[in-house]
Amino acid sequence: MEDMASGEGRRHRHNLVPLAALISREMRSEKMEKPTVRYGNAAQSRKGEDYFLIKTDCQRVPGNSSSTFSVFAIFDGHNGNAAAIFTREHLLNHVLGAIPRGLSREEWLQALPRALVAGFVKTDKEFQSRGETSGTTATFVIVDGWTVTVASVGDSRCILDTQGGTVSNLTVDHRLEENVEERERVTASGGEVGRLSILGGAEIGPLRCWPGGLCLSRSIGDMDVGEYIVPIPYVKQVKLSKAGGRLIIASDGIWDALSSEMAAKSCRGLPAELAARQVVKEALRTRGLKDDTTCIVVDIIPPDNSVQPSTPKKQNRLRALFSMKRSHSSANKLSKKLSAVGIVEELFEEGSAMLAERLGNDETTTQSTSGIFMCAVCQVDLAPSEGISVHAGGIFSTSSTPWQGPFLCADCRNKKDAMEGKRPSGVKVA
Repeated sequence: MEDMASGEGRRHRHNLVPLAALISREMRSEKMEKPTVRYGNAAQSRKGEDYFLIKTDCQRVPGNSSSTFSVFAIFDGHNGNAAAIFTREHLLNHVLGAIPRGLSREEWLQALPRALVAGFVKTDKEFQSRGETSGTTATFVIVDGWTVTVASVGDSRCILDTQGGTVSNLTVDHRLEENVEERERVTASGGEVGRLSILGGAEIGPLRCWPGGLCLSRSIGDMDVGEYIVPIPYVKQVKLSKAGGRLIIASDGIWDALSSEMAAKSCRGLPAELAARQVVKEALRTRGLKDDTTCIVVDIIPPDNSVQPSTPKKQNRLRALFSMKRSHSSANKLSKKLSAVGIVEELFEEGSAMLAERLGNDETTTQSTSGIFMCAVCQVDLAPSEGISVHAGGIFSTSSTPWQGPFLCADCRNKKDAMEGKRPSGVKVA
């Protein structure tokens, strides 16, 4: 016991970095002035199941104001509001808890996609343990300087409107009706996909997953519809050019009424707060109040540019291009040149629902050595003999390294197996 205790102490000491060293490292990494972030939000409620989170004073390094980042999120609940409220209260802490301490800013940004997956799954696990059957979408946006990281399950959406009039989706809708890949994944994992049947055998409405009748293939909560409705988010990380851009984050009450282009166009030239109101107003004018309708507008504005950018003019099509670079391969000369002329640089994109693919390998991540002794999802301490590799025995995994981390506790391993259809869901619906 004494040896184990001293080993724990060594691991934790190894992970500590003096505050002065972190602040110095942060100052060195901030070579370019941060943009100004302005935001506004608006909503019209019908069912009272939409919730949002705005937090602009988060810090990567506690006590260091130069490490500030912002979080904006929308949670659209269904079958009650409990899941949306729980996710709003806990998701951010679970995401931040999955990021190793003592990282530089660049390392922190690279660790975010993996931490977002862990945070979403942990939030879902904890909520389902309460035995409540509601669910929620979650579109969760982190703005750190010029870098925007978005994680999303469900059909709330985040779009980016850049100078030049280029509108890009930073999320993927997880609706069974439109998403063929998700339909195939759900049926392969043991779910049934079909429309609502009425008397006479007629089928009506959108495609749903049975049991439960949910139109979405990914959400947080929904313990009564089978665990193949997964909480593993689509994640996209982009770096804006020095021209900045506008984010529009909204629940499906907006997107059922407006296309991404319509929403962006309806509020160009307006400051963020008025823009959010205008998007909601336009959605209600188009479709009426048939659902909760919530919108957050975030403007990322270059330094010394306090005036809102005017309505974009036609510009060279080159500005509409994306620098399609995955993960950490984006820091090359070409992408730097492209970014300089106003192109959004894609740093990371991944939408797989397989946990092993989303958590990666410890050899290729920035996880600290202490991470080997923690569950990669719920962050509980593990003895070396307790950890189960996320790569071990997965029927969808091609990994030949089942001994390689990251590792899961037995409970999270059971969760992973259920999401992949390797055992029946623990919940039976009569």
